[in-house]
Amino acid sequence: MGTDAPRSKGHRRVRRVVIALGIVVSLVVVTAGLGVWTVTRSFPTLAGTVNITGLSSAVTVTRDDAGIPQITAKTASDLFLAQGYVHAQDRFWEMDFRRHVTSGRLSELFGESQVGTDTFVRTLGWRAVAEQEVDLLDPVTLGYYQSYADGVNAYLDDHHGADLSLEYAVLGLQNSGYEVEPWTPADSVAWLKAMAWDLRSNLDDEIDRALLSTTLTPAEVNRLHPDFPYSQHPTITGSQAVTVPLAGAPQAAEPGTDSTDVPVAQQPVDVNSYAGALNELRANLGSVPELLGPAGGEIGSNSWVVSGALTDTGLPLLANDPHLGPALPSVWYQVGLRCQSISAECPFDVAGYSFSGMPGIIIGHNDRVAWGFTNLGPDVADLYVEKVTGDSYEFDGVAKPLLLRDEKIAVAGGDDVKIEIRSTEHGPLLSGFAGTAYPQIASDFPVAAGMPTPAPAEAGAEQTTYELSLQWTALTPGRTASAIFALNQATDWTSFRAAAALFEVPAQNLTYADVDGNIGYQAPGLIPIRASGNGTLPVPGWTSQYGWTGYIPFDALPTSFNPPSGYIVTANNAAVDPSYPSLLTADWDLGYRANQITARLQELIAAETPLTKELMSEIQGDNYSAIAAALVPALQQVRLTGNAVEAQKLFDGWDYQVDADSAAAAYFNVIWRTLLKDMFADKIDAGAALTGGDRSFAVVTSLLDQPDSPWWSNAARGTVGEDSMLRRAMTDAAAEAADLMGTNPADWQWGDIHTLDLKSATFGESGIAPLEWLFNRGPYHLAGGSSVVNAVGWDATQGYQVDWVPSMRQVISLENFDDSTWINLTGASGHAFHANYTDQAPLWRDHETRPWLYTPAAINRDASDVLTLEPAA
Repeated sequence: MGTDAPRSKGHRRVRRVVIALGIVVSLVVVTAGLGVWTVTRSFPTLAGTVNITGLSSAVTVTRDDAGIPQITAKTASDLFLAQGYVHAQDRFWEMDFRRHVTSGRLSELFGESQVGTDTFVRTLGWRAVAEQEVDLLDPVTLGYYQSYADGVNAYLDDHHGADLSLEYAVLGLQNSGYEVEPWTPADSVAWLKAMAWDLRSNLDDEIDRALLSTTLTPAEVNRLHPDFPYSQHPTITGSQAVTVPLAGAPQAAEPGTDSTDVPVAQQPVDVNSYAGALNELRANLGSVPELLGPAGGEIGSNSWVVSGALTDTGLPLLANDPHLGPALPSVWYQVGLRCQSISAECPFDVAGYSFSGMPGIIIGHNDRVAWGFTNLGPDVADLYVEKVTGDSYEFDGVAKPLLLRDEKIAVAGGDDVKIEIRSTEHGPLLSGFAGTAYPQIASDFPVAAGMPTPAPAEAGAEQTTYELSLQWTALTPGRTASAIFALNQATDWTSFRAAAALFEVPAQNLTYADVDGNIGYQAPGLIPIRASGNGTLPVPGWTSQYGWTGYIPFDALPTSFNPPSGYIVTANNAAVDPSYPSLLTADWDLGYRANQITARLQELIAAETPLTKELMSEIQGDNYSAIAAALVPALQQVRLTGNAVEAQKLFDGWDYQVDADSAAAAYFNVIWRTLLKDMFADKIDAGAALTGGDRSFAVVTSLLDQPDSPWWSNAARGTVGEDSMLRRAMTDAAAEAADLMGTNPADWQWGDIHTLDLKSATFGESGIAPLEWLFNRGPYHLAGGSSVVNAVGWDATQGYQVDWVPSMRQVISLENFDDSTWINLTGASGHAFHANYTDQAPLWRDHETRPWLYTPAAINRDASDVLTLEPAA
């Protein structure tokens, strides 16, 4: 979900662990060189014949000039075995790194500096839950995962060290004892937990709201966390929101009366009593590597679908571009999976975007239906304040034993570290990490006002302390691992919804279209019903009063099928209007992207312009800035002096498009960053700072008609009132822009400072130039911005560099799948210096796409390489 919270620093954590390694490698690169052979030896075999253990018959892997594979097999087992083999060919280092993250084993790769991160991930229990989910899989689905693992392992049987990827040559210079382990189904399923973590909705907002309430009034907290503007921006389902009463479900608050309007004094626990604990927890949350992007930042997506009644072909078009953190290689892997003959035993004829390490297709289409994802962002995680005495905790007046689990962390170059993981019935205790990188959390938690005080411990008795536990839907074994294959096999709306019912975590907005002309929307997921409270602040864990009583039934979740409007738009905006009878979240994206997409569609429809795939792509690249449209008229009224006068003239006739070559966009965004810093940075905690996206838009625009609001005054900056603040920001921004881009405002360009560096998640942020040169690419000069449809986002607290992006773009034509288009952020290959390492990045930058061929005839005509995988003797 696209919220406006500071970007966490988890993506920088690995940088520290490879600096020493980077020094060694830089010396090798500079003095001896790794050599062309070392760099290229891991490039995969793309043509000819390879014998593979485990296959029952031959499999064909056809690649185009972008290296995108189309895999054809006679059996489903062979199909997924080949997918595992091909993923390992192109992306095994990425896969291996991911499984070390998700299992809390980074220390095995990078040493003792990662023990703290491993401890936190193991406390969350991603791997343990994944193993439980594997045990719950039906035999057919488990067989798919096992076949995939067999394919990965077939590749590992014949490739070792630098033969797998250049990164292993680099790693071996310091960690020569590392040996790659065989792949397992749990390695694949654990990735779903990382996906859920990075899309964990409003946990960061709850921490932010609680900490703000220690220094601000309830009204000020509400202003900084505004409600969704239902009267101004569209919801996904509109009047079609489900109205079936839910047994035991609390009624949703009316606009303006949701949880953020509850006075802090009425909240169940005094926030001042655990503010320190929350600050430490927020730091720990930022320690986990961001595999999808900055959690709590602007992870979101755009997806919309239009009926054939509105298109040039007479059948639907579906567009999707998920917004995630930039990664090299891209988080997505494009692939086609086809059974030679469709049958109950081999039912797959699907293409789209996969995750390396996971079998199947996550987003894409088969021969009947197409689908897209955006993050629903419901409130599925709650913090509880627990009373802990020794190895027990209190619940409804009874001492219950903590659930204890001992684990051992292997450390490269060091001794093993033993840890104890403690949990209550709510979930793991996110505290007590003694001996790791993290101090104890909430160990000295004072009693909240109005709450019973634990009796002082008698001599020799154990003292009761207060700690924080996490209840999160992703820590309950679920069925998402099966949902992927059900989606891939769906043939109509009924089977699609049945597949969606299995997609429990992370909860997503699913857009739908089929070859019969239908369009639809379904929100799946486990979304809790609370006995009381609304999940916006931590609550007492020692009573069942605040527990979860169940989940919203799937048939009561938001849905829409063939709406009268002829289109459905999802962009992390509110899924339902206030009549919906149960709480989904109080922290929707505020809908600026959804509003602009809807406006563009309505404009074209009103003009009776048939919607085409080209127009859908054009909308994906829309650079209209709603905050610029609201703020620039006020900026034009400010009387300036000096160099700022010429800069101000850039706004004359500006269309509010934040294009890469726009001088006005460059000046405006420097003003925007300066303004947010001057208005808020000195008044609120840095962790709660406004980063420039949807929440910043809403807060500042709400103040434009309040010129005397205290938020416009900053004694340190010498400003009093709105006009004074705007003048100061414009003057300072003109000087900064001149320093960044030259003294002539006409020469300024937004893309000169709004740049993307594609960086390896491991060795790409070492700070050692030769090492970074090996794996990183860029910079790319980009248009777009935060809460803009072309969501090339940036964090105003950090600078102008790009922090989240449309990680891929697709437009699917249901009339002729061969007319569909797609593009990835980087390329198919994860091998540095391979021709397909970043070959799609320039096209992505320029908002161009590639033809997405689907039929066998079209694929074969376009083939660049054909590899036959034969059964080994």
